[in-house]
Amino acid sequence: MMTIAASRALSNEDVCFVGIGAPSAACNVARLTHAPDITLIYESGTIGTAPSVLPLSIGDGELCETALTTVAVPEMFRYWLQGGRITVGFLGAAQLDKFGNINTTVIGDYHNPKTRLPGGGGAPEIASSSGQIYITMKQSLRGMVEAVDFFTSFGHGEGGDHRQRLGITTRGPTLLITDLAVWTPDPITKEFIVRSMHPGVTREQVQETCGWQVSFDEAVEETPPPTAVEISTLREINERTAKAHGKS
Repeated sequence: MMTIAASRALSNEDVCFVGIGAPSAACNVARLTHAPDITLIYESGTIGTAPSVLPLSIGDGELCETALTTVAVPEMFRYWLQGGRITVGFLGAAQLDKFGNINTTVIGDYHNPKTRLPGGGGAPEIASSSGQIYITMKQSLRGMVEAVDFFTSFGHGEGGDHRQRLGITTRGPTLLITDLAVWTPDPITKEFIVRSMHPGVTREQVQETCGWQVSFDEAVEETPPPTAVEISTLREINERTAKAHGKS
């Protein structure tokens, strides 16, 4: 459900900064179904890649072999990303708050953390320079928190016009897709609102796995289940990937 819901949000005209894992699957399902002309860009510098299997990492040779071109990482960030040429960037989060601020740095106090996480990598730049941000993550009280312990990637800050007050001109997080629901920010407050819940999911389940008081749209819909074409496309690419990587 997460992968298909994310793929549906992409269009033929998008230039997408892809992440590994679920975002990569979503972007490639979109490319193989309703958005054949989407431009997929991976952080390693591959532009216009069209992998037949899902990459293990941003350095997977499959990406370079199928790309239109490959550029140096500094060019990728300075010319393509910071130059405003990316329409959608995908991000995940160890911690996320209701305004789309992301922590992937530390859990607890920065100088004496309970857990030290992998860090930001290119995520802070992606969060600020992509036209808009799509976030994918599994819901949990540990992950969806009232306040993040560290601002790794800036979302909507304190909400409202905080991005604009800081001089950030991009839209920031516009979509949150979890294993239970699809969320979008309120136009004014920028707090994430549940717009649809996946089949069989209840409001109680959404609240029990979220660390802030959840706001629901006045007319919450059911997320449409995958079509036959969408699910077969996803299964086929997963099967090719497993075979290529020597998994049964």
